[in-house]
Parts: sequence; C-alpha cells; structure tokens
Amino acid sequence: MKKYFTLLLLMSTLLMSGTSLLAQQRGQRPGGPRGAMPKFKVEGRIVDEATGNPLEYATVTLFSYKDSSMVAGGITDMNGKFSFETRPGRLYAKIEFLSYTTLIIDRIPFDRELRKADLGIVKLQSDAAMLDEVEVRAEKSQMQMTLDKKVFNVGKDLANRGGTAEDILDNVPSVAVDLEGNVSLRGSNDVRVLVNGKPSGLIGVGDLNGLRQIPSNLIERVEVITNPSARYEAEGMSGIINIVLRKDKKSGLNGSFDITAGYPENFGAAVNMNYRRKDINFFANYGVSYRKRPGEGFNYQELYRGDTTYILDQDRTFERGGLSNSVRLGMDYFLGEKTTLTGAFLYKVSDEDNFNTVTYRDYINSFPDNLQSVTYRTDDEKEDEDNLEYSLQYKRTFSRKGQELTADFQFQENTEVESSDFTETYFFPNGEPGLREDLEQRSANSEGEKRTRFQIDYVHPFSKDGQFEIGSLISIRDIKNDYLVEEWADNRWVSLEGFSNNFVYDEDIYAAYFMLGNKYGKFSYQAGLRGELSNVRTELLQTNEVNDRTYFNFFPTVHLSYELPNQHNVQISYSRRLRRPRFWYLNPFVTFSDARNVFAGNPNLDPSFTDSYELSHIKYWDKASFSSSIYYRYSTGVIRRIRDTDLETGNATIIPKNLATEDSYGLELTFSASPKKWLRLNGDVNFFRSIINGDNVGNNSSADALSMLGRITSRMTFWKKTDVQIRANYRAPRETPQGRNKAIYHMDFAASKDILKGNGTLTFSINDVFNSRRRRYITIEDSARNEGEFQWRARQFTLALNYRLNQKKKRGRRGGRGGYDGGGGEMGF
Repeated sequence: MKKYFTLLLLMSTLLMSGTSLLAQQRGQRPGGPRGAMPKFKVEGRIVDEATGNPLEYATVTLFSYKDSSMVAGGITDMNGKFSFETRPGRLYAKIEFLSYTTLIIDRIPFDRELRKADLGIVKLQSDAAMLDEVEVRAEKSQMQMTLDKKVFNVGKDLANRGGTAEDILDNVPSVAVDLEGNVSLRGSNDVRVLVNGKPSGLIGVGDLNGLRQIPSNLIERVEVITNPSARYEAEGMSGIINIVLRKDKKSGLNGSFDITAGYPENFGAAVNMNYRRKDINFFANYGVSYRKRPGEGFNYQELYRGDTTYILDQDRTFERGGLSNSVRLGMDYFLGEKTTLTGAFLYKVSDEDNFNTVTYRDYINSFPDNLQSVTYRTDDEKEDEDNLEYSLQYKRTFSRKGQELTADFQFQENTEVESSDFTETYFFPNGEPGLREDLEQRSANSEGEKRTRFQIDYVHPFSKDGQFEIGSLISIRDIKNDYLVEEWADNRWVSLEGFSNNFVYDEDIYAAYFMLGNKYGKFSYQAGLRGELSNVRTELLQTNEVNDRTYFNFFPTVHLSYELPNQHNVQISYSRRLRRPRFWYLNPFVTFSDARNVFAGNPNLDPSFTDSYELSHIKYWDKASFSSSIYYRYSTGVIRRIRDTDLETGNATIIPKNLATEDSYGLELTFSASPKKWLRLNGDVNFFRSIINGDNVGNNSSADALSMLGRITSRMTFWKKTDVQIRANYRAPRETPQGRNKAIYHMDFAASKDILKGNGTLTFSINDVFNSRRRRYITIEDSARNEGEFQWRARQFTLALNYRLNQKKKRGRRGGRGGYDGGGGEMGF
C-alpha cells in the first residue's frame, strides 16, 4: 500500500508541473521560443445588462477571420473578469452564457504599444425564451475554487432528495459522516460545522445530532474550507464545513414545496417561500419530518484474567426517531441602494421516542459451548428538544467597489430534556429465569444552552485587486446540565453515586483579525493574523470541582495562488487552528443504556492545536475539471477516545484523553467530466496517513494508519427529462489507537422525472442499496480484546416530490467544465 501511495504522490506532482510545462510549450515554433511572435493580453469584464451583476463562468472565445478556427479563449471569474493571452491578428470574439444572447465582437482592438486588447465592460442581454427551451441538466454546475474554500451546490443531487443534512454532507467531496453521525473532513473528526457562517441551534447543543433533523430541501449549498483564512474562527483543526440555507431575492412571489415518503418510516414536507416588493424581501422555510431509524450491532469481548478467559457476546437492536419541526422566518429591508438590514428567526422543536435492547451472554473459556448466564436490558428513552435563534445583520456598501461594512448579532437558546427507563432481566443458560431480581433504573437529563454572538467586519479595497479586511468577534456561551440516575431498591428510588451530577460550562471568546490581499498579474496572495482570547470554565456542583482555563493564541494564515496557462491554477496555503474540547467531552455525564460499555467525559481535557499546510492544483477543460491537493497537518494534544476495561467486572469505560502528537498527510483527487451529452461523472478519492503518538497515556494508544476513502457518481439521462444516478462509496480499513476499523462500503441509487409541465420533479431513491453500510471494528487492550459491528440505520427507500412556484428549474451551462452538480456563491455572513 505504501508504494502505491508514494506513486500517487509522484504522479500528482508530475501532473501539476507537467501540464504547466506542456501548456507553455504549445504554440512554440521548432527550435524553441526564440524568434516567436510576442503574445498580447486580452481582458475585460462581462456583466448582466439589466442588473450590472458580474457573470461568472461566461465563455470568451477568439476566432480567426481567415478560416474561423478557434485561436484562444477563457472564462470569467467570480467578478466577471477574464484575461488570457493570444497572438495579434485579424480576430473576432464570441461571448456566450446560458440564457443570455450570444454576443459577437467583430474586431479585437489590439494596442501594440501596451501589448493588450481591453474589451472593457461587455454587457450581455438575458434571453428568457432560450432558457425555457434549452434542456440542460448540469444545474449550477461546477465546484468553485477560491483562495480559501471550495463550494458545492448540492440542490440537484438526486440521492439527497427526501434526506437530511447528514445525507448531504456524506455526499460532498472531502467530507464523510460515520454511522454515529460524526462528521469528518479528510479523515479527521476535528472539523467545525456552521450554518450560514455561524454556529446554529439547528446543529444541536453538544454534538451534531441536529444534522439528522434538517431536511435537505432547506439547504442550498455546502462550503468546504480546509485551510480557513483569518476571517473565520480558529476552531476546527481540519477545517470548516458551512451549510448555507436557501433564501431568494427575486421580485414577486416564488418558492418550492417538497413532500417525502419512505421506508423505514420517513415522512416529511418542506416549504421554501420568498416574496419581494420594492424595498422589502420576505423569506420563509418550514420543514416537518417523522422518522424511525432501526439499527443493530454486536460486540464480542474476551477478558484475560490469569488462566481464565471471560467471554461476553453482546447483541444490540434499537429504533430511534420521532417528530421534528423547524421554521425559519426573515426579512431583508433595503434602506437604500447601499444599505440592507436583515432579521431572521429560527425555531426547531423535536420529540423523539427511542427504544434500545441489549442482550448479554456470558461465557467462560469457551465460546459458544460454556454459557454461564444471559442478561436482557432495555432502555425506553423520551427526548424533547427546543431551539430558538434570533439574528440581525446590518450590511453597508460604498461607492468604491468591494468596500463594505457588515455587523452581525445572534442570540441562541436551546433546551433538551431526556428521560429513560431501564430494566434488566436475568436468565439461566437454559432460558429459565435467574435467581436475581429484575433491576429497575431510571435517568433524567436536563440541558440548557444560551449563546450570544456579535461580529463586525470591514473590507476596504486600496487598488484594482488589492484589499485589506479587519474584524472582531465576541462569543458568550453558557451551558447547564443536570443529570440524575436512580435505582429502585428497598421500595424507593435511590440516587446512584458516580453517575448523577450537575455540570456547568461557561465559554467566553474574544477575537480580532486583520487580512491583506492583492493580485499582481497571475499571482494572488492573501495573508492574515487572528488573535483569540479564550476563557473556559467548568464546574461540578456536587463536588465543587472547578476547572478554569484562560489562554490567548495567535493564528496566522497565508494563501498564495498562481494562474498557469490553459486554465490551470495552483494554490499554496497555511493556517494554524485549534480545537477546544466539546461540551460532551468535558461533561462527566455517563451514557447508561449499555451498562457494560459506558461513555464518559473528561473535565481535565486541554485544547488541541494544529499547523496545516496544503498545495492544490485545479485544471478546467470544456467538459471536465480535475483538482488535486497534497496536505500535511501537525497536531499537539489531539483528543481521542480511549477504552479502559475493568479486569474485575469486565465493564469498559470509554473516555476522551489528550494524546501527545499526530502527523497527518495525504493526497486528495477530485474530478468531474461530461464525456457524453447524456452522461456525467464525478468522483473523489482521498489517500491519507495518520501517525498518532499516544505514549503519554499508555494502554496501546499509538497508531500508524494508512487509509483511503472515495466515491464515484454516474448520472445519466436516458429519456426526456428523466435522470438516473448511481453512487458507490468506499472507506478502506484504518488503524486506530487500540485497534482497527474495517472497511465500509455502500451504494446509492436514485431516479427522477420532471412532471406537471416541468414545474415538478418526482424522485425515487435507495440509500445503501445492499444494506452493507456497517461499522466494523477491533479493539485491543493489554488484557482485553473486542470485535464488533454496528449499523446506525438500515437501507432506506424514499419517494420525493418537488413542486416549484414561479420558479424555473435551475439550469447550468452546457457541460461547461464538466462540473459537479453544485456550484458557487459566497459565504452567508
């Protein structure tokens, strides 16, 4: 495996250098460049004639008058600008963009003294009739790559319809979601997930469970930022994933409606509405869903004590889910041409009923012959969650293009109440009731969070392509958790010591940053410095144990980009990041559904720090695109869960600890192509190695993991307005501290057809066609060994209907650059 990994690194490096060299060699006369005709630069800017807005990815092509052969060409960037080189002569230009009338510039005005042709501002006229007739399926295609992020428009991915935010993220290149809902970026779970550029109550209080309750219909795009610039918070060692919700600003009334039905139980509806009249724009999103997710798993444990081997064979089945509602209302008020005030309100409520069953079979020395006892444990859990969020944004632009001031205020209040009833019943090996009385226990957990956040940013251009940016942030977060576990004994409920606790978490963050960027010809740079003061305080009220930590850190960032000939782009970036321990990692709160495998927090955790380096390359063709990245991260104090098995009882406690260091490096390849009009292919693969040094905590906590993950998607148009999509996913085996995770693989299928005169789309999908998506693992300790399998949810069948009101089905350009079914946009601050 190592030799293949080295070979791929070499091939990627040769590709980045070789394609550049080939592009420079093309067009040279025999004998080299000596005596070659000098090249002239052709530049300009393309905008919408009616609005003046820049048109990104418009195509500019030069042709020879002599024989109408293509001479050179290029596409516009996010500001509508284009710039490429050609030799002077009698040339004409053709400018094209879907749904706009093609424009011909009859003669190119070359200035031989300046050696360039400046076409100035070129205005294209919208062609609505063309848009109605053209049948295009790419829909906002392309992966957009900027100095510090990649943007994926996920609205057209068939497999996501009727799903959740969790399903969407699991289909975004570079991102993976494991069976417990943990999100990873390039193989690392140390990633920050935001909504509209900010922390949100939609995600959840202490974890990412909220992702399963956000309907995919409410999401417009996902932004993946592997090396965030200084404008972003330093939290998230492997990067940031930003989920951008839908909001439109078209005049009049428009919107979309979605209805979903599926098996196992998956029913839902979503509404996205927008109404604009003069200076006011109203927007609203509502989603309701009812889901029940069945799952199962097993764990086989051998415990070695002297000459005796104690064996535990454990089976688990569960069903989780319930009813969830979320509503988001907002209004943009345009105080003038340059000032906008936006207010938004979010409310999410969920009511879940979860039932979990665990069966323990205990053996001595021999399996499955020497069965000693059978224990049957159930957990009937009720979980209610309420999330409120208020936000207000002020945005002011100025006469100078690109100059703007933005101020954001956000207040968030979340509550979560859980209660569980546990029963434990004992049996002899022959199935007869055991001598021990049935055990009855119960737990109650009440959790509340309040977060206040204020951010201000100012951008000031000082030249054509240069600008500096400054900003600051104040974030105040308070969480209180009251957890009680009781057991029925002597005809009364008795509190269990060591499990019940009142935990208080206070987090205050103060930050400021400065960034400077400019462009010189084909070279661009962006450098920044962020400072963050963190004050994190935890307290256990039962024991008066207080952990108060204050630390100040600088976080520099650098991004460099160079545009090579023939649509190549190379980027180099660096950032310093940190990871503060999550609330659940600090909270000694103990999960109690499985009495023999307990998950607990560690109030003594320290933050982790990482230095991240990345070299990226991207190449565009007319019907394809390819990007590659080589990255390296060095981290200290990495947080990983460590398993510790008690030799006397055989019960295991899984607790997070700070390990010494981690070295991570890898190669990521992403491609997209449209080889035929009816076929689109895209995929990504990530090869990575992670070397963890956990000698500081012992217990075999070091690991050297060489692994990969990848996916490939094929989308085909067989009949008019009918699409079929097939996606294959694979995650290779991976070494972990104390063991190994085995391979995970699954396949998804989806088909869609336009109905109702093109205003509706009906989609049928199967997630995990072969029901093979299961986490399989091996854990090895000094005196214990575990092997198990876990499936969070079973194969899912879904039928979804989307209906659009006063909206055209979003369409992209004809195979342009072969891009993903996803595309650009700026972060929704």
